[in-house]
Amino acid sequence: MVENEHLIDLKHICKNYDGVTVLDDINLYIRKKEFVTLLGPSGCGKTTTLRIIGGFETPTSGEVLFEGSEISQLPPYKRRVNTVFQKYALFPHLNVHDNIAFGLKIKKMAKGEIDKRVDAMLELVNLKGYGKRRVDALSGGQQQRVAIARSLVNEPEVLLLDEPLGALDLKLRKGMQLELKRMQQHLGITFLYVTHDQEEALTMSDTIVVMREGKILQIGDPKHIYDEPANAFVADFIGESNILRGTMVRDELVRFAGREFPCVDFGFGENVPVDVVVRPEDVMLVGEDVGQIVGTIRSVLFKGVHYEMMIDCGETTFKVHSTTMQPQGSRVGLSIVPFNIHIMKPMATAQAQEEAAAT
Repeated sequence: MVENEHLIDLKHICKNYDGVTVLDDINLYIRKKEFVTLLGPSGCGKTTTLRIIGGFETPTSGEVLFEGSEISQLPPYKRRVNTVFQKYALFPHLNVHDNIAFGLKIKKMAKGEIDKRVDAMLELVNLKGYGKRRVDALSGGQQQRVAIARSLVNEPEVLLLDEPLGALDLKLRKGMQLELKRMQQHLGITFLYVTHDQEEALTMSDTIVVMREGKILQIGDPKHIYDEPANAFVADFIGESNILRGTMVRDELVRFAGREFPCVDFGFGENVPVDVVVRPEDVMLVGEDVGQIVGTIRSVLFKGVHYEMMIDCGETTFKVHSTTMQPQGSRVGLSIVPFNIHIMKPMATAQAQEEAAAT
């Protein structure tokens, strides 16, 4: 990807509050027309990163570049970005039309042009005909659409969204995920989205940035992040996983759960400790006589599209997702193909190596 396709570049961004490091050497670029999600648990630094891009926070050190120009000291109103927060901050004394038009009136735009733009935004967010309604008469999902329309009507190059679906119920949130992606594709602008919900990230994003404790752990498209997690934390945070302690016997052979398994990974060395990740849907239930390992089903839960079974295999308990139910107490065999066994350095080892490389 060539440099002129970058819209935003964060270079060595650090942020400290009262001596506490919130962001630790963040390096990230965001391309034009891309839907990027910052994903991680509470306190990982994702909202601070978004606020630095929006101009609501100033980095302690590092550079914020917008199309190659340094903007870290530029106030929010001079940046070509708009922000939608979880609390929509709509004006209760104004109707829907006037809430959306507020920024355009500040710019002293002609009334005819304002009305044209507001009507276009109402159609985009599926609120055509709602212009004269009071905002406090709208549902939570409708209020959220008004907040998005108010931000988009100013035609920003980047829309920043800080957990905007957090206040919605599950069904409405799922619907709005699809709506946001549709809007982003229709408008062709860059969306930067903050969430702790991995399903939202997987559903909407072109690129996911996984963060923890002020650091970026992995960047990639949803499939790559899910299929090839960089470490055990990412594997556990993105979807469900069996995370096991193991030993890399040699290239393409790993030992865990009391036996050796062929795998496709190499380059770790011989007889070294590793973390082994196996997704629950990648464990196949087979007969006792042909299973690589054998266990007893201790619990069965129906999850709608599959059954979730906890299987006791002696020194290890596996979580298995299967469309075929086996009754509790059954003895079953488990089989895992080499491609579905993911090997990675233990978190503590990987962190120590990163720190050593930085010094």
